[in-house]
Amino acid sequence: MSTNIYVGNLSFSTNTDDLERLFAEHGEVTKAQVITDRDTGRSRGFGFVEMASSDAAQKAISSLNGADVEGRSLKVNIAQERSR
Repeated sequence: MSTNIYVGNLSFSTNTDDLERLFAEHGEVTKAQVITDRDTGRSRGFGFVEMASSDAAQKAISSLNGADVEGRSLKVNIAQERSR
C-alpha cells in the first residue's frame, strides 16, 4: 500500500525531479509532484511524494523532516485528506 507524504517549505527552485531524487534515497517513489501556481507556473513551495511502502515513507519522514535542503528547513509528514 502506498503512502502519500506532504513536503512543505521547499525552495522555489526545487522541481519535481529534484523532489523525487531526494526521496528515492529512502525507498521506492511511485509519484512525486511539486505544486505550481496555475497562472505563473512557478512553484508554490510545497509538494507531495507517494512512496511504495509505509516503511519507506516513515524512514523518509524521519530522515527529512527538519532537514536543510537548499537553505530551507523541510516540513515533511503524512499528507492529510483534502476536505472539499
